[in-house]
Amino acid sequence: MQEQQNGQHDLKGYGELWEKLERLAEEAEELAGSQLKSVDRIAEKNSWKVIRAFQRYKVSDFHFSGSTGYGYNDRGREVLDLVYADVFGAEAALVRPHFASGTHTISVALFGLLRPGDELLYITGSPYDTLHKVIGKPGDGTGSLQDFGIGYGEVPLLESGALDWERIEQAINEKTKVIGIQRSRGYSWRSSFTVAEIGEMVKRVKAIKPDVLVFVDNCYGEFTELIEPTEVGVDLMAGSLIKNPGGGLASTGGYIAGTASAVEAASYRLTAPGIGGEVGAMLGTLRSIYQGLFLAPHLVGQAVKGSVFAAALFEKLGFETQPRWDVPRTDLIQAVRFGGADHLIAFVQGIQQAAAVDAHVVPEPWDMPGYEHPVIMAAGTFIQGGSLELSADAPIREPYIAYMQGGLTYAHAKYGVLTALHRLVSSHLVVI
Repeated sequence: MQEQQNGQHDLKGYGELWEKLERLAEEAEELAGSQLKSVDRIAEKNSWKVIRAFQRYKVSDFHFSGSTGYGYNDRGREVLDLVYADVFGAEAALVRPHFASGTHTISVALFGLLRPGDELLYITGSPYDTLHKVIGKPGDGTGSLQDFGIGYGEVPLLESGALDWERIEQAINEKTKVIGIQRSRGYSWRSSFTVAEIGEMVKRVKAIKPDVLVFVDNCYGEFTELIEPTEVGVDLMAGSLIKNPGGGLASTGGYIAGTASAVEAASYRLTAPGIGGEVGAMLGTLRSIYQGLFLAPHLVGQAVKGSVFAAALFEKLGFETQPRWDVPRTDLIQAVRFGGADHLIAFVQGIQQAAAVDAHVVPEPWDMPGYEHPVIMAAGTFIQGGSLELSADAPIREPYIAYMQGGLTYAHAKYGVLTALHRLVSSHLVVI
């Protein structure tokens, strides 16, 4: 990264161009007014759902105390699992700071369900780049799924972004133990899958093979709709606490939720067989995880509103966006197609420039571990990698699509979008 060498954080320094951008912003907000209001209603109802779960399990101050050593009989940890399961309509949950990332959490879930000789089949195309190493190759020596003799297959999506059910039916066989679904778009130009669509996937795959288990990577999706995948028949789902459900306060961790047997199997992979979720000192993290969950529905709503605003503004300027501003949301991510590397890089650098943390540095593309192309990331966040906070990233590859997400406040998300557009215009890459 380089340092930003400009004084554009002073709004007065933006001059006439900034005033013009603010007028465009007002027009975009007027255009998307009904959609922004709809997001507020979803956030409100999800907030009530979380509060009622807290009340149902009588959450009290002593639940925030945490534990040390083995962490036996940590009632705060036990109630946290119950609250998460309640909120997500699941039989059980495992919520821990010991999950290092979303990828780690998903890895634990998959290794918990799969055994040598089983097969994992992703029916939503190739999963997110960082999972490729988890899946691995036979005999790669890394401890990947395939290194342990677990088979892998994937069915590409149709050009329309829909599932290819003819090929899915052909791909499911006697070894297929787990069906993998990625809810969010990842680094692809497709619609993210709604909970209703995931429910239909569950029905169809279980009609083909009734004993198959369905796993969902739920990252970026929590609280964007009124229900979660575990409420439509999904056996297990996983996500990161530094994304939606951590509410900007959880400093690390992840969650797994689903049927009691599936969660128990995953817990044995996290710790050890026979121990599972019965141990694990929380080390002072409980208060922030509880409070983050309490705040999460509202903050997710703020972030989703920022994405709707970004889509409305860039559509007004003639750019392609996915999803469009008037489409109901099922995750945080807003994709904007730029068509050129310079445009893409300038946009991401503009998001960084609008941050409250590390706004003085300029992100550059680099070869990031776990990714197959150079990646540029804007992440001026209080929690490192916290993508419920305003952030943006993209692989430097055609067709040069930027993926923006987050914003703990709508005001910050809006400021980030306008600052990114200011950078594009000032660099003579966009004319308004």
